[in-house]
Amino acid sequence: MRQADKSDMTPGAAAAALAWLAEMGADEIVGEVAVNRFAEPSAAMPAPPPVAPVLPVAVRNPAGSAAEIASSCQSLAELAAALASFDACPLKKTATNLCFADGNPQAHVMLVGEAPGREEDLEGKPFVGRSGQLLDRMLAAIGLSRRAEEPERAVFITNTIFWRPPGNRDPTEAETLMCLPFVLRAIELQSPRLVVSLGKISAQRLTGSADGILRLRGRWRDLSIGGRNVPLLPTLHPAYLLRQPAQKRLAWRDMLMLRQALDAH
Repeated sequence: MRQADKSDMTPGAAAAALAWLAEMGADEIVGEVAVNRFAEPSAAMPAPPPVAPVLPVAVRNPAGSAAEIASSCQSLAELAAALASFDACPLKKTATNLCFADGNPQAHVMLVGEAPGREEDLEGKPFVGRSGQLLDRMLAAIGLSRRAEEPERAVFITNTIFWRPPGNRDPTEAETLMCLPFVLRAIELQSPRLVVSLGKISAQRLTGSADGILRLRGRWRDLSIGGRNVPLLPTLHPAYLLRQPAQKRLAWRDMLMLRQALDAH
């Protein structure tokens, strides 16, 4: 009988190690010994089946395919279904749930955040953690709510990234660009009167500017989409406000600007 190796893992320890690797973003398994793929196969061992070449990102152009998929969607429900089956974004492999949207699809105001956190990843909805609770209070202060049935009092919320980055890290430029066609199509399909971007990443992707959020916030801009210009207001992300409470005064000014613009419509 084979004597168990003291270095062997228990099934529980192996499962924990795999979970940790997935959380860190590991998505490949490699052997301990390199294989010479150019060597002639031996007579005793049949040649391995041909392996399809892995094209570089520039050739595969997943962002291009994302744009094609997004443009083919004719409703928000179709867009959500397309995202659920979209496998090109590597973040999907380590996330628990797709985190697409929340709120009233008929709302006059659309909010675009950055990326899901732990609570959002578990629940599959944007802004359900501490930053979401602060956002709800900010909206309530100007008479808006994601739960409101009246479009003039409601908001619709989505994100720049639809899957949680491992360890809550910032999404990469490639990841945000891959998701951007879906974000823009969501705005086009939802057709809000006003769009509010929450945080630096959202503001930079929607405005095309490389400026920081403190320079971008507090000024209305035109977002050209679907053949029309939609007013866009960048503001501070609620998670940033939790870390920098003194900046809430700036966010409050932006909320008042939003309220003023809604009243003018």
